[in-house]
Amino acid sequence: MSPGFSTTRLARLRETLSRHVADGDVPGLVTLISRRGETQVETIGMQAAGGSAPMKRDTIFRISSMTKPITAAAAMILIEECRLRLDEPVDRLLPELADRRVLKSVEAPLDDTVPAHRPISVRDLLTFRSGHGAVMVWPAKYPIQKAAEAAGVAPGPDQLDISPDEFMKRLGSLPLIHQPGERWLYHTGSDVLGVLIARASGQAFGTFLEERLFGPLGMKDTGFQVPAGKLDRLASAYRMDYETNAVVAFDDAGNSRWSRPPPFPAGGSGLVSTVDDYHAFCRMMLNKGRHRSQRLLSRPAVELMTTDQLTPENRIGTELFFGDGASWGMGNAVVTRRTSLSTTPGRFGWDGGYGTSAHSDPAEDMVGILMTQRMMDSPQPPRVFTDFWTSAYQAIDD
Repeated sequence: MSPGFSTTRLARLRETLSRHVADGDVPGLVTLISRRGETQVETIGMQAAGGSAPMKRDTIFRISSMTKPITAAAAMILIEECRLRLDEPVDRLLPELADRRVLKSVEAPLDDTVPAHRPISVRDLLTFRSGHGAVMVWPAKYPIQKAAEAAGVAPGPDQLDISPDEFMKRLGSLPLIHQPGERWLYHTGSDVLGVLIARASGQAFGTFLEERLFGPLGMKDTGFQVPAGKLDRLASAYRMDYETNAVVAFDDAGNSRWSRPPPFPAGGSGLVSTVDDYHAFCRMMLNKGRHRSQRLLSRPAVELMTTDQLTPENRIGTELFFGDGASWGMGNAVVTRRTSLSTTPGRFGWDGGYGTSAHSDPAEDMVGILMTQRMMDSPQPPRVFTDFWTSAYQAIDD
């Protein structure tokens, strides 16, 4: 078996990513690529703009939507234990979502509805076909968008400031945008799944994740809060201010929201992690649910999560997210055809809106992880993402 990567081409990866830091696109970054038992980590730049603390291998990042695959894996654990069932209505544990009304069209007033054809299922939450989610029109234009914003449950970059029960109450006061099972909508299904997992397990969501995934995987720096003793390892987060056309602080590490317990542990976006922690999760998924001598998920469960679950009708309107070469499994995007160096059919994973990306490639036995803290400006990946994935795959040595 040949080595995983070319040494010469790995140097090209570092040179390419260093330019993004030197040009001010991001203050710093950490990357990890692993293949065939070989792991390469790069640390470039600083944890904060103008700061003195360099990026390190154990720097902690807000991983945002890279939380979603972890939430889906937690749900699959409960499905395997028959405490949840894929096609069971969620009404038993989420009565706030019983007896749904559905808008006649996305443009319709909130009271212009019809009854839902069927209840929302656990499968609908995992596949983002529950009828809840983001309408990709900015600024908010339709009544349902404005109502979700007014209720404080609209998908967006900020973490929710309400309790899980209050979140469900407010979400349940709104009509669905589409019939259950009809269309893919980002990303509310994962947040609802977090509440469902807590109610089904009888534990706080974070406690369940710690006991069933983070502890067994050795993910010691992953959670919904950064303890005081680790705050010096948290990178500061930044966003683009469109009025001034300048990058400004979004969440400063010195007074981070993640230094305090969250009111809502968001299954769609709330976790922090490190490249090595997240690598452990990705490797477990590549190993079809096994971590060393312990099995956390069955092979069929992982295969279900990483297989395209959408019909062509479900995918209408998803082009902004998937283009014409990917789709959605359960908690992961799944590549369906090769359209670039990095898009091997069967590759799965997802990106995080605060500037992170992680995907696993079974055909190459490869994991790639990029962590920055520069918020994405759109669902389309920024140049640092595309350059990382191009550079990672060009470094393959066979």
